[in-house]
Formats: sequence, C-alpha cells, structure tokens
Amino acid sequence: MKEPRALIEPQDEHNKKLLSYVHPSSFKNPTPKPRYHLVVVGAGTAGLVSAAGAAGLGAKVALIERHLMGGDCLNVGCVPSKGVISAARSWAAARESRERFGGPATSGDGDFGHAMERMRRLRAGIAVHDSVERFQKLGIDVFIGDGKFTGPDTVEVAGQTLHYRAAVIATGGRAIAPPIPGLAEAGYLTNETIFELTEVPKRLAVIGGGPIGCEMAQSFRRFGSEVTLLDKDGHILIREDADAAEIVQKAMLAQGVRLEFHTKIQGVARHGNETVITFEAAGGTKKELVVDHVLVAAGRAPNVEGLGLEAAGVKFTKAGVEVSDQLRTSNSKIFACGDVASRFQFTHVADAQARIVIQNALFFGRGKASALTIPWATYTTPEIAHVGMYEKDAKEKGLEIDTLTVQMNTVDRAILDGEDEGFLRVHLKKGTDQILGATLVAEHAGDMIGELCLAITHKIGLGKIASVIHPYPTQAEVVKKAADAWRRTKLTPGVKKFFERWFRVFK
Repeated sequence: MKEPRALIEPQDEHNKKLLSYVHPSSFKNPTPKPRYHLVVVGAGTAGLVSAAGAAGLGAKVALIERHLMGGDCLNVGCVPSKGVISAARSWAAARESRERFGGPATSGDGDFGHAMERMRRLRAGIAVHDSVERFQKLGIDVFIGDGKFTGPDTVEVAGQTLHYRAAVIATGGRAIAPPIPGLAEAGYLTNETIFELTEVPKRLAVIGGGPIGCEMAQSFRRFGSEVTLLDKDGHILIREDADAAEIVQKAMLAQGVRLEFHTKIQGVARHGNETVITFEAAGGTKKELVVDHVLVAAGRAPNVEGLGLEAAGVKFTKAGVEVSDQLRTSNSKIFACGDVASRFQFTHVADAQARIVIQNALFFGRGKASALTIPWATYTTPEIAHVGMYEKDAKEKGLEIDTLTVQMNTVDRAILDGEDEGFLRVHLKKGTDQILGATLVAEHAGDMIGELCLAITHKIGLGKIASVIHPYPTQAEVVKKAADAWRRTKLTPGVKKFFERWFRVFK
C-alpha cells in the first residue's frame, strides 16, 4: 500500500515547525457551540481575515481547515515564492556586480540547498501569524478536517455538526495541469511542490508564460538551471500591455531563458531520470525537449468539490462559486470570497473581499466587490505592476482617454541604479487629470504602484500629485514626472500667448 504523502516536504526542522503552527499533530477539535454567528470554511487569507475580523467585533466564530492554516499564500504561494525570488535576485546581483559596478569578482557555484533552507526557515517564522494557536487566542473555535455543508445552515466537520447564522466559503483554488498525454504518468511540479526541491534542476521546462511561470523561469535560470518556457501564445504575460511584457521578455532572453511560443505540446514521457516533451513549435516544426523536471504553471481551478454545496443550495460552476456583487451566494446565509469565487486570484483581493463579507454577513452592509480598486504585480526583473483600467478596458466601456507614458530612463535614480528599463503609463479620463489606470514596468514596480492605487481609489488627480514634493533621487519620482507631464499639457497656445503678453507688460 502506498504511503500517504506528507503534508509538506522535506521533513526538516523548519517544516516541522511550520506544521506545528498550521496543522499541529496533537490538535483536537473543540466541542461546537450551539450556534455560531459565522462559520468560515477554509483558512487561507480570505478565511483568516473573515474569521479574525468577525471575532474581533465580538461574533462567535468557527473556522474549518482541512489542510494547512494560511492556505496557498503562506505555504505554497506568495511567501515561499518571494523567498526564492529574493535569493535568485541576490545571486544575479553578485554575478553582475563586477561588470556593472566594478564590484568584486565572484566564482564557483551558489548553494541552492542553503537558499531553499532559508526560505523554509523564514516561512516557518511567518507562520505564527496564521497559526491555530493564534486564532484560538482570538476566541475562534478552530476545527481541522473536511468541512461539508449538510443543509442551508449546517456544516459537518470530523463527525460534528456546526449550526450558523451565516457562513463563508473561502476554500481557495489549486493548480491544474492541461490535458497533455503522458504528463500525469511522467510527473510534474506545480507551485504546490516546486518549493520542496532541495537540489537545483539541471534542466527545467516551464509550461505557461503567466506570472508564476515567468517568475520561476527567471529565478531558476539565475540559480543555474537550463530553463525552457513553453507557451501557447505569442509572448509572455499576455494579460499585460504587449510593450510592457516585451521588456520582461527581453530581460529573460538576455539571462538565458529559452522561450518557445505558439507551442502545441503533443506528449510527455519519462525515460529513466529524464522527461521528454514532444511539441509542435511555431511554424509547425516538431521538436523534442529533454529535461529533469517539468513545472506546470498553466492554470488554476477553484476548490468546490466535496463541500456539499448542493445540500446548502449554493450554485457553482467549474469557474467557482457564483456570488452577487455583495459576495452573497444563492443561499442568502452563505457568502464566498477569495480564489473560490473571484477572477482576481490575489492575496490582497482575498483580504479586501473578506472585509466586505464581514460587513454584509453580520451587519446588513451593502459593500460591493465591484467598488474595489485592484492592483497586482508580477515579480520578475523588472517587475510589472498594474492598477485600474487598461486601454482596452476603457474602449470596451466607451470611455475616451488621454495617455501619458514616462520612460524610466528619464529618471535619474533608475539610471544610477542601472535599472532604467521600463516605463510608467497612465490613462486619464479625456480632458481631465482623473486617473483611470496605470501600468508600471520597473525594478520595484510592486512597491511603487501604491501611490497610484491611492489616487484612483480616492479620485486624486494628477494635478494634486504634481503639487506633492517627492524625495530626490528616487525611482518613485517617475510618478511626479507623469504629473508634471500632464501639467505641461495645460500650457495651450492660448495660455502661452497670454503669458507672453503678461511678461511684455511686466518687463
């Protein structure tokens, strides 16, 4: 009989510490209260925020998790990926230091095992914030086990029935693989398993040119892997503006990532210690790729199976739980938020939606998901960050826009840092300074986009941003440059003639 897979690998001191927080082996479920104000199914970001927020307001709350507290973000998503990305960036900086900045020469291989051990150690330290113990101290009844709805106002977990006034489905999503012949038999990695590696793959294939695929392709290339990324589209990061994606694409090519576009993967087979991918490349050319590991980063699916949603009268599809703008399901007592019910698969969106759920489920609020201003970032080098509308979104809504683009090579700090590839693009409501959307391609774009998120959310125009003093020299000064560029558009020929007459009088 096959041994059940460990909750997380490798079983070193750091992962054991992690499990002691997020799935303690000695834990015993409590006796349920007669009725809860809120039962939350799923302890990822959406579930944790829902539970903690409600309990903090005095509600009686139960939280159910079948796997690991913290969900994808802590265990197999944001936290480990950024630990890996930061290590890969430092390796690249060390190699490039001499040529770019006259720094000391480096030699020899890096220690991939040490880099991954560091990530596991830091993840275990962060895990205390999502731990069973912490949420118990918040007054929440935590249950470990498979939660399943058994009626419109009941859910069962580990043989016990919980009654509720309101419930939240926050079960998240999971990585899925495309239906490629032989892939399952050959074996593959996803974001849920790649962070378990302790040795760097000599050859790595990445299927999918979205954010996860690009982040990991670039990182593992920096670790020394021979990386080939295969994608069905014509360029990476298809959701972003083409010229923004092209900057990242050129960076990846310069770093040695091999890119294969317009591919049709025909089969995968395992031969000994090698995996062979057969695919049709652009132009119909048949190719074979031999690698040691395959990372699949080509899609996700919501976790809706086995929840008893039918018994609760909750409508769902393969795209997830169906919700209204108030995040209410077809059962008026039950809400859903996060990846299981949102097309925006981001931790910060799950957090924001959970806050809406607390208002609407417990206080008859009217918070709407559509009112959220949602930013996101892809943590490649350089990064791409976006908030609000793209040009195509404005066209679909019939909005006329003005667009300003400021190149990073006009920003002094970016030049001095050797990080001047990229740009800031701002879309304005035509004839005004109202910001509708922005895309930023820069080394630290994810950290810099916040000012524009604030501006869009609270309708602060570029005119007011132009009046704000930004410290010099910083890369974030690109936002001030965009504001100054807008202000210069106000100097129309008529205004200029007025000033000319003015200064002729006041000599």
